[in-house]
Amino acid sequence: MHVTVLSTGGTIASTGGESKTPTKAGEELIDAVPGLSELASFAVERVASVSGFDVTWERAAALREAAERAAEDADGIVVTHGTDTMAESAYLLDLTTALDVPVAFTGAQRPFDQVGTDGPPNLLSAVRTVTHERVDAGTYLVFDDEVHAARDVVKRHTSALSTFDSPERGPVGEFTPLGLRLFREPRSYSGSAPEVGSVEAEIPVVTTGLGASGDTLRRVVGDVADPAVDGVVVAGTGLGNTTGSLCAAIEELLAAGVPVVVASRCHEGATAPLYGGDGGGTTLDELGVLWGGDLPAWKARIKLAVALERGAGGTGGDDAVDAEFFEAGLREPSA
Repeated sequence: MHVTVLSTGGTIASTGGESKTPTKAGEELIDAVPGLSELASFAVERVASVSGFDVTWERAAALREAAERAAEDADGIVVTHGTDTMAESAYLLDLTTALDVPVAFTGAQRPFDQVGTDGPPNLLSAVRTVTHERVDAGTYLVFDDEVHAARDVVKRHTSALSTFDSPERGPVGEFTPLGLRLFREPRSYSGSAPEVGSVEAEIPVVTTGLGASGDTLRRVVGDVADPAVDGVVVAGTGLGNTTGSLCAAIEELLAAGVPVVVASRCHEGATAPLYGGDGGGTTLDELGVLWGGDLPAWKARIKLAVALERGAGGTGGDDAVDAEFFEAGLREPSA
């Protein structure tokens, strides 16, 4: 088996001191894991050396290109990445590629040189995942002995070693002393659009709450005749509701042709247009918002960026956003 490790930085490659910035190369990470060379031969490419909180669209595009190159001769790909945006990067890669080998993202909550660092065991589990005979092509996030589908996984805790979770559905599998125990089919659950070009969009996430004003959204967007954004994601309350004031601002944006996605700020469940009145879901639905389903706001933002690329100038026809692609595969409550 041959595995390519794409290193991008993150805590797994960081060392102590006040700055705690990435300093270790991928080769050093591999050498730190006893017995890893017995599982596969390795090639290493340094795509970036940044913290997870500073991953840009351009760096994500470079990672996609590196993964597509690596898939030509690798049996599996491991991406070492900072945990802050790991779930987003994994989802974006899963959405925009159709690789025929598995890809596993992993990293660490504790720096490379800290006692009890979780980087080496996470890297070992990631390699075991992409070399496992039962694991099909797709993008996964492997952390703390759990294997998560890129589509479902979120970071749930700021510092715990078991920081990742897949709400409602749980992990695809977990590593036990006897090996990999699978709970559901290991594959991609995202619905990919590999034909899209580079993805880059200005999409702010605005969260509603008690007393939320539409003026906040207006200040972010600027002049609706020449908006400073390509789209907006609103993290609504409950099933996907906003204040009346925010709803009025959303109506202005939609009238100007700016796509608006309404997700929920809740940790579980899906959006549903149930309530009427100013800011209610049925009102927003009549205005023409897109619904985020069970995607958290920051993942709805990623999918909206891809849907925009598939829109005007892409494969979605004359519309600015490919709404059919965006809404495909979003889990919603049954009627």
